[in-house]
Amino acid sequence: MDLLVVTFEAPEEQRAAITHEAGDSVTPVFLSELDGKARSAALRHATVLLSWNWERELSAEDRELLGSLRLVQFVSAGLDHVPFEEIPPDAAVAGNSGAYADPMAEHALAMALALAKRLPQRHEALRRGEFDQRRMGLRIRDQACAIVGYGGIGKATARLFRALGARILAINTSGRTDDPVEFCGTLDDLDRVLAEADVVVLTLPLTRRTEGLIGAERLALMKPEAIMVNVARGALVDEDALYEHLLRHPDFMAGIDAWWVEPFGSGRFQLTHPFLDLPNVLGSPHNSAIVPGALTEATAAAARNIRRFLRDEPVLGLADRADYARSQ
Repeated sequence: MDLLVVTFEAPEEQRAAITHEAGDSVTPVFLSELDGKARSAALRHATVLLSWNWERELSAEDRELLGSLRLVQFVSAGLDHVPFEEIPPDAAVAGNSGAYADPMAEHALAMALALAKRLPQRHEALRRGEFDQRRMGLRIRDQACAIVGYGGIGKATARLFRALGARILAINTSGRTDDPVEFCGTLDDLDRVLAEADVVVLTLPLTRRTEGLIGAERLALMKPEAIMVNVARGALVDEDALYEHLLRHPDFMAGIDAWWVEPFGSGRFQLTHPFLDLPNVLGSPHNSAIVPGALTEATAAAARNIRRFLRDEPVLGLADRADYARSQ
């Protein structure tokens, strides 16, 4: 029987989800309950690790014991925080692909609608005593919505925008989809899509290729009144370039859920520029996925992926280590 070691502190409902969804062929143990020889033995014999934050949950001594690993499954969808060089080379690594799709899609739509209707600006004007009914917002119907990263989150986002009558322009790795989109292409088509889009939603993973994907040149391609929403990773966008673009184009709007320096990776939230002072920015603290029950559901999804792996079934979110080789 395979040994599954859970490296993070899991509440009871998450433990129950892991035990239920991982299947009968695996024995889950929780590292927070072990110490001394029991902890070392669990890590030495672990076939699968289920982890949130590798570097915080495992010490250097812990990592040296991992000689039997076949899979490291993360509860997080993104893998840009993972130190692949510390994971045994024979072990597969998987992110929690699509586990947070529905709440993140709702959040992306909420940000886009709030910005399209100029709600932050109208709220501030009302606070100042200004009651101007003539100021127009934008509508989503018939507008071109570019989903850059047409995976689980991107498809869920597209469904919501499509229900409002938006035209969907999809960017994914294959350039193909069976969904009813107006256009589907790869990153090679990104410039064309950005130039056409009224709304751009970033939902793609942060990899070597996508880091800094949206810089000054690509921002300049976009419509002056376009809306860009980032629910993926801050580093997809050049921070300096975005701030300058927002200053120079007051009708350009940005919804930012994913920031450049965040507590999960750096232990702090830090901005190089005062984005939150700009009237054409709407921010949230990278909580687009956090709704009641979401973490338990995501843990269950990760456990189901572990079951697929152990049954030699197709696994979601498998990483190509070359995509994440650290240069920073």
